[in-house]
Amino acid sequence: MASVMEDPTLERHFKGHRDAVTCADFSPNSKQLASGSVDKSLMIWNLALKTRAYRYFGHQDVITGVQFSPSGNLVATSSKDRTVRLWTPTMKGESTMFKAHTAAVRSVAFSHDGQRLVTASDDKSIKVWSVRGQCFNYSLNQHTNWVRCARFSPDGRLIASCGDDRSVRLWDTSTKRCINCFTDYVGSTTFVDFNSSGTCIASSGADSSLKIWDLRTNRLIQQYQVHSAGINTFSFHPSDNYLISGSSDSTVKILDLLEGRLIYTLHGHKGAVITVAFSRTGEVFASGGTDGQVLMWRTNFDTKSYRDVLQQHGRRSTPDPPPHLSDIHPRVPHLHRPVERWKEGKCARGAGWTAGSEIGPGGGGRREEEEEEEEEEEEERGEMNPLDVTGRQSRLDSTLGHIVQQLDILTQTVSVLEERLTLTEDKLKECLHHQATILEDVRASGERRRTYSEGIDGSPHFT
Repeated sequence: MASVMEDPTLERHFKGHRDAVTCADFSPNSKQLASGSVDKSLMIWNLALKTRAYRYFGHQDVITGVQFSPSGNLVATSSKDRTVRLWTPTMKGESTMFKAHTAAVRSVAFSHDGQRLVTASDDKSIKVWSVRGQCFNYSLNQHTNWVRCARFSPDGRLIASCGDDRSVRLWDTSTKRCINCFTDYVGSTTFVDFNSSGTCIASSGADSSLKIWDLRTNRLIQQYQVHSAGINTFSFHPSDNYLISGSSDSTVKILDLLEGRLIYTLHGHKGAVITVAFSRTGEVFASGGTDGQVLMWRTNFDTKSYRDVLQQHGRRSTPDPPPHLSDIHPRVPHLHRPVERWKEGKCARGAGWTAGSEIGPGGGGRREEEEEEEEEEEEERGEMNPLDVTGRQSRLDSTLGHIVQQLDILTQTVSVLEERLTLTEDKLKECLHHQATILEDVRASGERRRTYSEGIDGSPHFT
């Protein structure tokens, strides 16, 4: 089973920015590519051949983030000029300005319904905005240093953020509270994002590490150290099977998350790679960096569906537990499927029968009788024809899918039980502490009574 069909190839390069490219994003229909730069301009590249690009000016400082809305009719940008702008990606390029941050805005992202924006800033805050109302909604404040990046979960119920305080935080958008904090980084955390299913988040660091956390168990499940300098950005493939990362070491790395390994290193930029982004379909991806270029690559990856992974990886060759990325992704080679072994045996037997049919006249009739007898024997022994094998494989897939769902439920249940056990332990400690305090009071009271009695009997009196 090959995990990759072909090598990724450089398809196009775009030159128009006069300085480093800091951010990039594809439109939902993959017909446009937006990029922002240190030159304070926003470029909209029309990917159809022989069509002109649009260049927009409006920000007064470096553009730090860009993203298309889910409908594709708006483009949001963030800037060091402390503002956020919403643009219409047409020839006129009209924009609306949002302002509430008191320092440079480092990132901007839409919610998946397109109704909200989330921004991260050097003022140590995360702010949520209403797109329709074009106004500031609320702020999230617990980071103790600059916030580099913030992203909505696919269902919009969570926000993930990271910053120079070396932490990754999870926020509940309904209660507006921080519900979890990961602090396993040596240096600044530079970028954070959810996978497409919302079960995991990945975060990158200035220490050149990339980590993937399972939100169902709050545990680190994969960690990569493949770059020789800090990672500036990354992007999940829509299938969640792959991830690309861009680094100050001038390379783009492609990781296979199913196998848990590095599969490609791309050298196309002459300086640090500051931004990478997959298209919505995953067929192409873009990279930009300090050389002022935007490169577009053809992915050529073999995307696998959930059912395909179940079919091909149903049997593991080692008993070690699978990672939680989708609860079904193996990292080691696997045995061939039983269906394939059956087909091999059938083909070999078929070749023998063909040779036997050439014996002479009458051989064909005898072969048919023998085939019928063999079929009856196979039915008696319970052997199956290809249709039965396909049906059984389908039932097996359904059963495996049900098992995965039950494992998810079991994981959540264990998590709840752990929380309750922790609460019970805390209460027990509190009770024991309270009991010890009471015993101390009783002991002290007894001492006072004894001293008082000694005073009445003529001994040194009680004071």
